[in-house]
Parts: sequence; structure tokens; C-alpha cells
Amino acid sequence: MIRSVAIVGAGSAGLIAALALQRRFPALPVTVIRSADIGVIGVGEGTTQQFPRVLFGALGVDAARFYAETQPQWKLGLKFLWGARSEFYYSFSDAHDFRVVGLPRNNGFYEAEGQPLDLWTALMEAGRVLPSAIDGKPVFFDHQHLGFHIENVRLVGFLEALCRERGVLFRDATVEGVEIADDDVSALHVAGGERITADFFVDASGFRSELLGRAFGEPFESYSDALFCDRAVIGGWDRNGEPILPYTTCETMDAGWCWQIEHERFINRGYVYSSAHLGDDDARSEFLRKNPGVPADRTRIVRFRSGRYRRMWVGNAVAVGNASGFVEPLEATALGVILSQAVTLADCLEDSELHPTTTVRDIYNRTVCGVWDDVRDFLSIHYRFNTRLNTPFWHHCREHVALGGAAAIVDFYRENGPSSLAKNVLIGPGNPIGWEGYLALLAGQNVRHARPHNPSPAERAIWERRITECRAVAAQGFTPERLAGAVRAAAWDWSQAR
Repeated sequence: MIRSVAIVGAGSAGLIAALALQRRFPALPVTVIRSADIGVIGVGEGTTQQFPRVLFGALGVDAARFYAETQPQWKLGLKFLWGARSEFYYSFSDAHDFRVVGLPRNNGFYEAEGQPLDLWTALMEAGRVLPSAIDGKPVFFDHQHLGFHIENVRLVGFLEALCRERGVLFRDATVEGVEIADDDVSALHVAGGERITADFFVDASGFRSELLGRAFGEPFESYSDALFCDRAVIGGWDRNGEPILPYTTCETMDAGWCWQIEHERFINRGYVYSSAHLGDDDARSEFLRKNPGVPADRTRIVRFRSGRYRRMWVGNAVAVGNASGFVEPLEATALGVILSQAVTLADCLEDSELHPTTTVRDIYNRTVCGVWDDVRDFLSIHYRFNTRLNTPFWHHCREHVALGGAAAIVDFYRENGPSSLAKNVLIGPGNPIGWEGYLALLAGQNVRHARPHNPSPAERAIWERRITECRAVAAQGFTPERLAGAVRAAAWDWSQAR
């Protein structure tokens, strides 16, 4: 029976896990162990649309307070400078998978380079973030197509304050050892000789993986057959009049790719690359050459490995976030995976009435390991089909990236195009990407298929009229700057947001 929980780590993973457990079990004592010796990673965070949906829904976070305290920027998706096209957009809507009334095929069959597919891609194209209603107010659509760019320090501070208000306890201590008895964690040894005990432990210690990796020695399963990048040069500059963009930019580089994350006061940039194809000094030089606004003394290199531990829940300990696995940030999936882990853990503990069985633990491991593998599979198609550059790295990717579980999706697409027929068969219910994500990346990279559609004149008229309407609505939409001003005004009422 679980009567107390100790969480090792006070970053976003540990705090989200604490909120999920407290929300489901208000009377369960939850203690977060925070080390002053381990700081918060100060890079910008990007999210998908899953983040506000779970944060404001399952975790019960007040949207008004979240906006006021974290001051995020809105993100509608990603702009890719990738593949054969000059650019393409991947939105958080069902842009390719949707079917317009009067047309016999879904949008993906009518796609043309340089055209938006729906209102959300039209907004991205126009640099707008939300449409405007007749009364001039922004239309939020209940956040269903919105993600965020968030400053990590602000996010962690907000989550910690919320945890404290909800009764989560905090201990300032550094874990120096883990005591194992009968295949369970029995105690944590912290600086000063103290022992911290609990019935259940959450490892949110980041890449150190104090419990799962170090104490239990759980095998690590690498994704290096699909994801070759293992380092990043991180930098940025203070915003100097540049418009805030409503998306993350992903730009192809010689040995990887570069992100651009939009914050209100600064722009965060990072070059993810393969050290087997480019040395650190050369990577930094390429990064600075292509981003002259980045001060050379504000760059740093981060090393990482993509993969996951074989199991996430071992004995009476479960790992979340980077302590359980990591994939490079190409699709900003980190916070989404953390939310999935935290909510799934709460589901398992609730269903078992805080007395989890071996089979409950097995179900958790199958579910969460599947989420990590789904992300790996999705990222693999970004590398396998990017023909933009002919450098040694990209040649290697096109020849050697393993598609894993994405192979069946690619095969179906090549034979049938952007059909929706197989989405409930080839995409499981727990897949964090969804069918639209695959369609957006396969179509965006000009992966050819055997079933092109030749629209009739009537179909073309319907399609062109729709594109014109979407662009007209987008042109009147809110820029990120205008939207921030609207929601921060004294007269703004979140209860009336539509």
C-alpha cells in the first residue's frame, strides 16, 4: 500500500508528476526533493497542443494564472526549412486529414506548395496566432490547436508555487546514495547523513537517472539506429524589433538542424548535430555564421543520447522525463511525454487503489515505452526523407535511418497517399503524434505516392474559394504581440474566452 511518495528532482518533470498525484490523491503525502546544487536548465521550452489540454484539464491549472505568471508565447506548430520545398508548415490542426464539404478527398490530396491547407496554416503563413471574432476579440477555440513557447525558469517557478499551494512538501537535499532492499528502494541517502524514506519513489533526476539508471542499473536502449544527432550548440539573442513568430522554426543545417524558439524578450536558437559528422568547433562556427545575431560568448554545448530505459517502472520506483529517456527536441515532445507519464501513473495508482500489482506495472511500462518509441519513429521520417542538402550527414541519414514502426505508415502512404483509411489501424490510441503528424511530414518533404488526385474544375473552385477565405480570415487575425496586449489588459475576462 502506497502511503507516501518521494520525488527526486524539482524540474518540470518532478513538479508535473507531483501535481498529477496530488490532483488525484489529495490526502497522499508527496515530497519533492530539490537540490540547490542542481540548477534548472535555462533553455526555452516548446510544447505541442497536448500541453494546455492536459494542464488546464487533467491537472486543473487555471489558464488565467498560467498566462499571467509564465507569460508564454503561442505556438501553432512548426515551420520547416526542410526537404525539397522552400518551406512547409506543420500545424496542430488536422490540416491534411480534414475533408472539406463538397470535396471527395481529404485536404492532403489538394495540397500545393505555397498554399495553406486550413485556417491554422493560413494563420502561420500570415504571422498571426488567432482569428478575430466579429466583436474584435480573439477566438481561442478552447486551446485545441495551441501550444506554447515558455521560458523554462518561469515554468518551473510557476509549477513549484502551485505544488506548494496544493500541499506538496519540499525538502532541500542532494541525493548521494540509494538504498535497495528486496528489489525496492528503501531509502535515499542525502548530504549530511540523513535517510529519506517513502513507500513509492519518482525519479525525476534528469539525465543522471539516480534511481532507474544508477541504483537499479536498468538497461538503456539506444535510438542511435534512427537518431544520429547527439549534441547541441545553444545560444540566442535579445529581441530587437523582430516580429514574434507563432511557430517554432526548424532549419536544415550541414550535420543536423537548428531550432528557433520565440520568446517575448529574446530569441532562443540551437543547433542539434551529429558529432560523428561534425566537430564541436566546426558546429559552433556554422551556428554563429548562420546566426550572426548570437553573441559568441553566450553559446554552450550540450551532450545527450537519444533512447530510453528498457522499463520506466522498476520495483517501487518510476522514472519520468529525462530520467526515463530522451529524444532530441525536433518536435518539442519532452513536456508532452512528461504529461503522458504523469497522467498514466496517476491512472495506474488510482485503478489499483494505491496498491499496484505486477501486471499494473507491466501495463504502465508497455504504455510509456510505446510513447517513447512512437516519438522515435516519427522523428525518423524527418531524417530519412530530407533531401534539402547533400552533405555527408544527410546522405548517411537517407541511406541508413531505421524507420522502425513508421515503416508501415510510410509504405501505406506511398501506395495510397494522404488517405485516412489506416489511421486507426497503424496509429495506436496512445500515439502522441497522430495521423496528421505523419501526413504533414511526408507531404511536406515531397515523399511521392502512387495515388495523386486530379480534381475536377468544380473541386478546384471549391478548394480555391476555401483557401481564399482562410487567408482573408488569417489576415485579420491577432499577431502574437497584439494578442499578448489583449489578454493582459485589465478588461480581459478569461471566462469569456471562446
